[in-house]
Amino acid sequence: MEAMMGPAPVIHIEGLALAFDQNGRHTEVLRGLDLDVGRGEFVAIVGSSGVGKSTLLRVLMGLARPTAGLVEIEPSESPNSGLALVFQDARLLPWRRVLSNVCFGLEKTGLDRAARRERAIRALALVGLRDMADRWPHQMSGGQRQRVALARALAVDPAILLMDEPFSALDVATRENLQDELLRIREETGKTILFVTHDIEEAVYLADRVVALGGKPGEVRSSRTIDIPRPRARGSAALQGIAAAIKAAITAEAAETRDDWVI
Repeated sequence: MEAMMGPAPVIHIEGLALAFDQNGRHTEVLRGLDLDVGRGEFVAIVGSSGVGKSTLLRVLMGLARPTAGLVEIEPSESPNSGLALVFQDARLLPWRRVLSNVCFGLEKTGLDRAARRERAIRALALVGLRDMADRWPHQMSGGQRQRVALARALAVDPAILLMDEPFSALDVATRENLQDELLRIREETGKTILFVTHDIEEAVYLADRVVALGGKPGEVRSSRTIDIPRPRARGSAALQGIAAAIKAAITAEAAETRDDWVI
């Protein structure tokens, strides 16, 4: 596996395993997973359904407890802003207006109401929705709601942003627009991003490095640096060539291991 070069990682995972028993059956989700993510790095995770991509993010968020291995996350300057997670669906509270939804993630930070409001407004401005702060979620498009979810995550000023297939339910035009918005936000904020996706073209377009999980239980099968300068041309021959090479490697391995890859 390709080693991460550069400064010490902000995420260090070594020998991660997670298993559970249910209805008399023992299921291993992850086994022997090793992964380092550097400060400011954008890493995309690809792999089949059920390989443990979302479980990995849940472990990092403390929502699932591993059964073995080491998970180290560099401490944030603030105990409330180490990591934030953006889901596939926006998960907005329908009885709260947009600004109130963004403030929701700040309510346990100890900030007073005025400070929470100020940070929420800044986060909405960052995603281009400051003028929609008073709208209700049902008055917004799917892409706008996902921007609100991103603003809610950014409002806590996390050092590391985790994203679980955040654009997969959107139409192509909206998805591509939000991909570019995410790159702009990353450029402005310098956030470390760990981004889960099924879409290899999306992974190659967005990421500094693409990590493929495979097997049951899941483990890291490959890691490839995307050394194409930014800004990148969507659909360029260079990007398509890298995506095709990653797909070919995945397909070949799937044939040998009988993994059920979705590409």
